[in-house]
Amino acid sequence: MREAAFIKRNQAKWQRLEQVLNGLDKLSGDEASGLYIQLNDDLSYARTFYAKSPITNYLNGLAVRLHQHIYRNERTPRRRFVTFWTEEVPLAIAAARPNLLLSLAVFVCAALIGAVSAAHDQTFVRLIMGDGYVDQTLENIRSGKPMAIYASHDEGVMFLYITINNIKVALTAFASGISAGFFTWYILLQNGIMLGSFQYFFHEHGVLTDSLLTIWVHGTLEISAIIIAGGAGFCIGNGWLFPGTYSRGYSFRRGARIGLKVVMGLVPVFIIAGFLESFVTRHALTLRPWVALTIIFGSLAWVIWYFIILPYHAERRTHRVAPGA
Repeated sequence: MREAAFIKRNQAKWQRLEQVLNGLDKLSGDEASGLYIQLNDDLSYARTFYAKSPITNYLNGLAVRLHQHIYRNERTPRRRFVTFWTEEVPLAIAAARPNLLLSLAVFVCAALIGAVSAAHDQTFVRLIMGDGYVDQTLENIRSGKPMAIYASHDEGVMFLYITINNIKVALTAFASGISAGFFTWYILLQNGIMLGSFQYFFHEHGVLTDSLLTIWVHGTLEISAIIIAGGAGFCIGNGWLFPGTYSRGYSFRRGARIGLKVVMGLVPVFIIAGFLESFVTRHALTLRPWVALTIIFGSLAWVIWYFIILPYHAERRTHRVAPGA
């Protein structure tokens, strides 16, 4: 079937759905389900025969919006709390996948820049971390306690400060997407360069293993969350800059909704990371190495499961790329 004939045959049905989704009409439960099935059939057909056509993107967006419409109206408040973490956040992460990969690439490149810069300029670490922090760390290294800086404050106060600060950084990285993503780039570059230069600093002074077994007890979750928050910020920026077949305003709002769900999903991650940094990291070197490694690789396994594997399966279950419309 020619594309023009395909559109003409189904246009009335799609316009009917647009009216429902724009609040101009109502559907019964049975009618909504029936149109939802038909729409998915149309989308499958378009993907097969008109894969690069704007009509395929249009139908994909319409299917997502209808799914959200039905899903929202059927959900009970009590179940909503569970499904938010098991379905909505993973689907948002799946929708944000290209932006998350971009954020990861920016952060990794920044960390490499930081390490290389520290290797070629003795003053670079002081420029990034500050003289006071570097001098205190050098003194700790000389005294045989390279990670003692993590034990310099009360656990409870440190937990509150670190958790609030980490959430603030994540929200800033997300909200900075409104600058077309430029300030999100800055935050990722800043944190990546800081990490790379400081890890090289420990390598240079012969305590890299100690630093890895200490910093990454909490850093596995903390750094992962910063990268993911950066991806959420890019959802806003790219939604504004690259609307595709959507209107610019709708694409911006869609990106903001997806990014906000991703950032909300990070709040427990920052709480756990703050707890580990305040109560566990300070004791990491007094524990057996396998304990620290268990925490590190356990955290990494959880990040991979929740932010990679679960979104993939949630996406496959719903047979679409993106929620949040």
